[in-house]
Amino acid sequence: SGMEFICCIICGGGIPLAQAYNFFALIARMKYIDRWALMRNTEPENIQEHSHQVAVLAHALAVIRRDKFGGTVDPGRVAAVALYHDAPEIFTGDLPTPVKYANPAIQTAYKAVEADAAQRLVAMLPQEMRPAFATLLEESDPEVLVLVKAADKLSAHLKCLEELKAGNREFQSAAQQTRAALDAFHLPELDYFLAEFLPAFPLTLDELQADAQA
Repeated sequence: SGMEFICCIICGGGIPLAQAYNFFALIARMKYIDRWALMRNTEPENIQEHSHQVAVLAHALAVIRRDKFGGTVDPGRVAAVALYHDAPEIFTGDLPTPVKYANPAIQTAYKAVEADAAQRLVAMLPQEMRPAFATLLEESDPEVLVLVKAADKLSAHLKCLEELKAGNREFQSAAQQTRAALDAFHLPELDYFLAEFLPAFPLTLDELQADAQA
């Protein structure tokens, strides 16, 4: 029928619409969900961009833990978990921090909503793929989780520094709060990153290139 023909065109390859798996199509829509919704931004940031940066930072922290401090964590695993850490926000949106942590009841309820959203996403995969992605979206290893959480907060701090660099004082308090939160982790790999890599972020492109040529 005409409707079947339209379904085949939409899905591609003659796959009926009812058999299409929506997981990756929804993941691709993360770029439409903005962060920092309550604050004026000189440069908007969406959760797809944020997730990539968190994955890069989490991988770096894991490598530092393994190669400098003798840890055994798998950097690839940490990076993959970080890459999907905000995937449930496809359904929930990015709830501003002042709202999310307003009181324990809201925080608990939001965690339950996130868990349900993660399960809904996993259900949009073929059966044989679900275990692999369920372990990423519902990671339980505390060593992996703390590195992803630290990288998430580090990404937020870097965003604050970028906004301050652009002259946007809207992020001044957030920069102080995120730095205090980073210091409170007391993670050797995070402290190492802050000491060795953070000072380069406020530099201009010319300054970064000059240091590379020195």
